[in-house]
This record gives sequence, C-alpha cells and structure tokens, in this order.
Amino acid sequence: MKIDHSQPLEYRTEHNRFSILGFWIFLGAEIMLFGTLFASYFVLVDHTGNGPTGAEIFEITPILFETVLLLASSFTIGLGIHAMRIGKQKAMITFFTITLLLGLGFLGFEIYDFFVYVHEGATLQTSAFTAILFLTLGTHGAHVTFGLFWGIAIILQIRKRGINPEIANKSFVFSLYWHFLDVVWIFIFSFVFLKGMM
Repeated sequence: MKIDHSQPLEYRTEHNRFSILGFWIFLGAEIMLFGTLFASYFVLVDHTGNGPTGAEIFEITPILFETVLLLASSFTIGLGIHAMRIGKQKAMITFFTITLLLGLGFLGFEIYDFFVYVHEGATLQTSAFTAILFLTLGTHGAHVTFGLFWGIAIILQIRKRGINPEIANKSFVFSLYWHFLDVVWIFIFSFVFLKGMM
C-alpha cells in the first residue's frame, strides 16, 4: 500500500481517498432524503386539521438548547480531527467523547420535545402537519442516534489500535457525517421551528 506523506493522515492511501469520495456520494443521497422531507413539510405545514399549529406547540428554550448543543458538538468534533492530525490520541478521544455527550444531550432535549408535543395533542395521527413534523425530526434524531453508536465504535478502535491512516479515515468520515447532521439541524431550526413560531 502506497502512502503519500504529503497528505493529511486520513487521505494518505488511495483506498482512504476513495472511501472519502464514496462517503461524499452517500451524503448526496442523504441530502435527497432530507430534501424530500423538507419539501413534504413545506407542502403539509398548513394542513393542521383540528390539531395544534407549530406556533402552539414549539417552545423556544429547548430548541435553543438543542441548537447550542449540536453546534458545540460540531466544534468539538473539529477539534478532535485536529488532534488526530497532530497525533494527540488522548485529546482526540476526549474531544470525540465530548462530541458524543453533547449529541446525547441534544437527543434528550429532542425526546423532551416529543413528550411536550404529544401532551399538547400533537401525535402522528393528529394531522398531516404533525405527521410530517414527527417524521422529519424523528429521521434526524435517528441519524444522531446512529452517529452516537458509530462514534463509540471509533473511540474504542482508537483506544485499541491508536491513530493510524485507517482509523484516521474512519474518524474523518464520521466527522463529515456529524457536520452534515448539524447542517440539517440548522435548516430544521430555521425553516421548521423559527418559521413555525411566526
């Protein structure tokens, strides 16, 4: 296996470069998935029937906490990748762990939101609006949950095998995934919650 030492650690082998390219293609498919959810949401947002509207169920405080937690996790995953590139294994594990804890906090607030919505009479069966709201938020939450398990697996590999081009590649791909979830959340925050509260 030919290693190009002029590249960042995660790009040093041809296999690694193809893995990263393949993951960008996968993210393109994920963009289509969330694009479809957003398009459906925009079509159905006003179809509330006898159920509550977004303005009636959305609470700004937990939504702001979720946003801060997820954006902070994007920063810490970036610090983790930087630590990886300079060979600081302990710092990398620390930043990845903080990222996952922030992600777990985000999920906790999102689950709290779901309980609030149900208490306010918004369920999957209430209206087209609530159905697409739960589907959109649930899909994002499921992606975050998967990311938590993926991140734990990476931390365990780093602890067992250290930092090498293969682990670096997996870690970098994971960071792309995590940043993608943050970008999707910014769209949810802006076009679902903020617009819905107006």
